Amino acid sequence: MKFQALFFLLILACMYLSLAQGSYGNCCLGYNRKLKGKKNIESYRMQETDGDCNIRAVVFTMKTGRTVCANPEHAWVQKQIEILKKKMQN
Repeated sequence: MKFQALFFLLILACMYLSLAQGSYGNCCLGYNRKLKGKKNIESYRMQETDGDCNIRAVVFTMKTGRTVCANPEHAWVQKQIEILKKKMQN
């Protein structure tokens, strides 16, 4: 009986830890200061501080599929967003 209870608690603990690890899968945890190859930016999205994400960020998606996180308050980031908006309008 003790073994079964211990085994059950161990399974529950493992399930809890596996669920906790998946919560930051799509979030930026920091910013890149510079971005090389700005011409290779394909799109962007905004990350807000709701739910699982702790920082507000702009997530640029490169043509290679790689994502780059940037601070939305920096001037170069705002300039890139304007360039992408103009591309989308044309």
